[in-house]
Amino acid sequence: MGKKVIITGVPGVGKTTVVNEALKKLKEEGIEYQSINFGSFMFDVAKNENIVQDRDQMRTLDRGMQKQLQQRAGQAIARVSGNVLIDTHASVKTPKGYLAGLPEWVLKEIMPDIIVLVETDDDQILMRRMTDETRSRDREGAKSIAEHQQFNRSIAAAYAMITGCTIKIVTNADFLLERAGQDLAEVLR
Repeated sequence: MGKKVIITGVPGVGKTTVVNEALKKLKEEGIEYQSINFGSFMFDVAKNENIVQDRDQMRTLDRGMQKQLQQRAGQAIARVSGNVLIDTHASVKTPKGYLAGLPEWVLKEIMPDIIVLVETDDDQILMRRMTDETRSRDREGAKSIAEHQQFNRSIAAAYAMITGCTIKIVTNADFLLERAGQDLAEVLR
């Protein structure tokens, strides 16, 4: 049947890098995962149903349509066979507060086995954000990053209450990528 694993982390934590390291290790062992970015998957559903033509139109859709698309994307992911790694945000920081990245209607469709939070020291995330010229991110301090990581832990606990899944925290500390990749690979085996 396969595992359904949701992986999250605040922007700049190095989630994609850790995922790539873990998947490389698992592939050497003959263990395969299909990696799905939830936002991209949701866009593909909307495009296939002729609701939008490009990704920029997604944010202009009304809340009701967004909810329907989230649910349909969750249903489609639930039908994917084998091991699936779903890359998404546990929460999204907005000007009006935190928004749950995985509403109940999505979680109940996917029913993950595990939720992985990739975390590291707030100062390390701040430095990564400041030196990453490939991305345009909101400026915020280490205290704000710490708050977001703590909120992600809280929301992950709520997600676990809904689905009965476990939560694993993988630390992506500077210069210890191999260790973080190994920790994630152990969860995914």
